[in-house]
Amino acid sequence: MPYSPMKNSDEYDAIVIGSGQAGTPLSTALAGAGMRTVLVERKHVGGTCVNEGCTPTKTMVASGRVAYLARRAADYGVHTGPIRIDLAKVRERKRNIVDSFRNGSQARIQKTANLELVFGEARFSSPKTLMVRSQDGAQRSISARYIFINAGTSASQPTLSGLSNVPFLDNASIMELDVVPDHLLILGGGYIGLEFGQLFRRFGSRVTIVQSAGQLLTREDPDIAEEVTKILRQDGIEILLNARATHVEKSGEGIRLEVHSGGSSTTLAGSHLLVAIGRVPNSDNLNLAAGGVTTDDHGFIVVNERLETSAEGIYALGDIKGGPAFTHISYDDFRIIRANLIDKKAASTKGRQVPYTVFIDPQLGRVGLSEGEARAQGLKIRVARMPMTHVARALEVDETRGFMKAIVDANTSQILGAAVLGIEGGEIMSALEIAMMGQLPYTALRDGIFAHPTLAESLNNLFTAMDSES
Repeated sequence: MPYSPMKNSDEYDAIVIGSGQAGTPLSTALAGAGMRTVLVERKHVGGTCVNEGCTPTKTMVASGRVAYLARRAADYGVHTGPIRIDLAKVRERKRNIVDSFRNGSQARIQKTANLELVFGEARFSSPKTLMVRSQDGAQRSISARYIFINAGTSASQPTLSGLSNVPFLDNASIMELDVVPDHLLILGGGYIGLEFGQLFRRFGSRVTIVQSAGQLLTREDPDIAEEVTKILRQDGIEILLNARATHVEKSGEGIRLEVHSGGSSTTLAGSHLLVAIGRVPNSDNLNLAAGGVTTDDHGFIVVNERLETSAEGIYALGDIKGGPAFTHISYDDFRIIRANLIDKKAASTKGRQVPYTVFIDPQLGRVGLSEGEARAQGLKIRVARMPMTHVARALEVDETRGFMKAIVDANTSQILGAAVLGIEGGEIMSALEIAMMGQLPYTALRDGIFAHPTLAESLNNLFTAMDSES
């Protein structure tokens, strides 16, 4: 990988730390606005999304979907032979797509006038100065009026007895396997654990998910979490709730995990262990104190609604500032900075929608308030709820698992939020989000004309099934 030549000291108009989904477009926008800009990247252009997150995982999920449909072929009157998973080929396809995305982005950066790309580790030495150390040990001091931190997060590790002696997997290393695990043990029932759990179950692994809480997806409404649990168990995944891992150790070529639940302990024997208990900010090596940048107790950078940190001229974008850890939120952070610094507007994070999709199958698309959040705020709401078995298109393609629901303000008829657990749930959720953006009352969707038979047509029936005020 090429490195920019290291000099003793350089002054820029702007420094961007991290080439994620906020840092990359921001660096090119700043350079395009005439600011002499340097983009410092520790490892790979593209950040978590391109290299270890969205791009590679959803590429592999697509392979799992094909395996799932191939095994169900007879349900559609199509007869196939035995299904065999070539995980090395799946990995190769994933790597090729990642390389394409990463290299394309890097090429665009390197062709941008006024923009310098430097590969190295950045660390504050004073409020407006960074020391950058390249992989060959060379150091370079750079300073700027504006500094933007988009350094992201890394997989969190629990304080679990014996873990340091066990070759466990995280969200990145599990995608580099070239053989399908015989029995995959997963610590954590969040988005990452569920997506990989279902994926490797479809590849043929036995899968056990150990979740310390009483439900999967702890930020979702209980009815959503219960339905997700039901679906995954239908797929043959073992799910242990209210279960706390207490010790792990190697056992021959495998792993033994001790789990405490309901007043008793049991030992699980697996071939591989995936730790998926959350993410921690990559702030520990930045020496933020020297830059005058304040963090919270968990190491996330504290920002205001304009993404400004406690230090003048220093901003934080993306996952490192805490809050919703989604690529599209990171990109919107970039748009806020661009609007304020380049276009001289007054953009902020206040009131922005936070849509997201969990790429289990069927997908879970979410936007706005959940039912629980709306009730906690004391809002007078109505709830529209409908099973996917009532959706014509879902019946026709034999994909009827899950349900959809929307939360409506009983006084204004405005849609406050939605959860769609069903085939292409993310796409249906996006249609509801557009209605929310346009401040359409739910009746506009209830009475609208949608092409038949599409999934969007289900919105007619969803809002016809509105309950009474509650």
